[in-house]
Amino acid sequence: MPATSPFTSHDLDTLAVCPRRLWLERNIQAETTQAAFVGHPERDPILHAALAENPEGQRICNGPDLQAAVNETNRHLAHTNHRPLFNACFVAAGPANAAAKDPAPRITVTADILLPAGEDSWILVEVLPALRIRERSLERVAHKVWVLERCGLEIAGTIIRTINPEFVLERPGEYRGLFSDHHVLGRVRHLVNEVPGILETAQAVVKDPEPELPLGPHCTNPAPCRFLPHCTTRAPGPQWPVTILPDGGWKKWKRKGYDDLLALDEQEMKPREAMIVAATRSGRPFHDLEGAREAIGQWTYPRAWIDFEAASPALPRWIGTQPFQQVPFQFSLHLEQADGSISNHEYLCCDGSDPRKGCAQALVAAVPANATLIAYNAGFERSVLRRLARDVPDYAEPMLSMAERTVDLQPVARNCWYHPAQRGSWSIKAILPSVADLDYDRLEIKGGAMAQDRFLEAIDPSTPRERRQEIEEALRAYCRQDTWAMILLARRLTAAG
Repeated sequence: MPATSPFTSHDLDTLAVCPRRLWLERNIQAETTQAAFVGHPERDPILHAALAENPEGQRICNGPDLQAAVNETNRHLAHTNHRPLFNACFVAAGPANAAAKDPAPRITVTADILLPAGEDSWILVEVLPALRIRERSLERVAHKVWVLERCGLEIAGTIIRTINPEFVLERPGEYRGLFSDHHVLGRVRHLVNEVPGILETAQAVVKDPEPELPLGPHCTNPAPCRFLPHCTTRAPGPQWPVTILPDGGWKKWKRKGYDDLLALDEQEMKPREAMIVAATRSGRPFHDLEGAREAIGQWTYPRAWIDFEAASPALPRWIGTQPFQQVPFQFSLHLEQADGSISNHEYLCCDGSDPRKGCAQALVAAVPANATLIAYNAGFERSVLRRLARDVPDYAEPMLSMAERTVDLQPVARNCWYHPAQRGSWSIKAILPSVADLDYDRLEIKGGAMAQDRFLEAIDPSTPRERRQEIEEALRAYCRQDTWAMILLARRLTAAG
C-alpha cells in the first residue's frame, strides 16, 4: 500500500495499538487487499441481514476501486430522493502541515448504512458483528462522523447496531430481532474532535523512519502479528524479556524495573516462573519424566485422541442456533489400542447443511464405549460434547458419557515440560517444535480461527466446487495434525532422555 494513499479507520486503530505496525503496513505492506474494504470476515453476511430491514435502500459500493466508489457515492447523494444508502464511501482531507509543506493527510471511510433524517441530514448506522460496544468501536464511528461532516453531510444521529445474544434462528433466512441499536452520537462527539490530531500523528509516523519499539503482549494478542518475525530480529532490549512470563506474571517485574528475564532471582519467584527462568538460563528443557508417566499412565485404553473444529458465526446459519454459538463441523480422532496400533477417524461437513447430527453419529461410530478421550485444553472438547447432547437429543447419553471420559493433556505438559523455545506458552503449536518434527507453517490452515474462516468460505454457495474441495483437504490435514501432535507430545513426555 503506498504511503500516500488515504488512511482508513483500520490504520488509525493500528496507530493506537502499535505505531510500528502502522509504519510496516504502509511502507512494506505484505498484503494487497484494499484497506478500505478490510474488516471482520463475517461483515458481508451480517450487513446483508442488516440491510434487509431497509429493502428500499440503495447499495453503492461493490468493488475495491476507491475513487470509483467515492464517485458513485456522490452520484447517489445527488439523486437519491432520500433513500437509505448502503456502503457509501467517502474521502476527506485533514489539516495540512504548513511548516513541513506536507500534503494534507486523507482518510477514507465506508458508511455501513445512511438513513435519511430530514431534508438535508442523515443518521449513520455502524453494524458491529459483536455482542457489545467497545471503545475502539466508538473511535471508529468518530472517524466516520468526522469524514462525513467534512464532506458536507449533516449527521443527526449515530447508531451502533450490535448482535442480540438472545436471538435464536427459527426459520431459514429470518433475522428479525437479530440486532440491538445503541444511539451514541453524544458519546462520540468529543472523539470526533480528536480526529485531526490523530491524522497528523499517523502521517508523521508513516513519513519518519521505522519506529523502534519493544515487543509486548500486543504482538500476540488477540492474534500473532504477521510482522512479529521482522520485529523480533530488530527489537531493542534483551533476547529473553520478562514479558515471556505467562498469565501476566511479567507485570510485577516490569513495575520493579526489570526487562531481562535472566536478571531475575529464581528464589523470589513462583515455581512455574522459576522453572521458566532456569530452563531459559541453562538452555535445556525442564522434564518431569516421572510426573508425566504417572499422569498419563492413568489413562486407560483404548485412547481416543480427539480434536474438534467448530464455527461460531455471528450470523446463525442453522435452525435452533444463536449468535456465536460453537457448532462443530469437524473432528479428527486417532484411536490408540493397548498394543500400540492406531487408526484414524474423521468427520467433516462442508456442504452447508447442519453438521451437528452427523458429527454426533460419527462420534458414536468411532469412539468405543469404554475409551478414554484425550484432548489438549479439554474444556473446549467437553463443552462441544455437552452442547451436542443438548442439540441432538437422540445422542445425548453417549455425548454426555464421552464428556465425562475426556481428560486433558495440557496440564500434564504445563507441569512436566518446558523448553526455552516455547517462550512462555504451552499452546500445542508453541510446544510441538521442541518435541517433534511437525511444522504448521507447511499447512495451508495454521490455526483454529483460520479453520473457521475457511469453513465459512466453503459453505458459501458462491464458492466454486474446486475451491471447496481444496478447503476440505486443507481442513482434514490441519485437524489430523492436531491429534497426531498430541500423540507425539505424550510419547516425548513419557520417554527418557
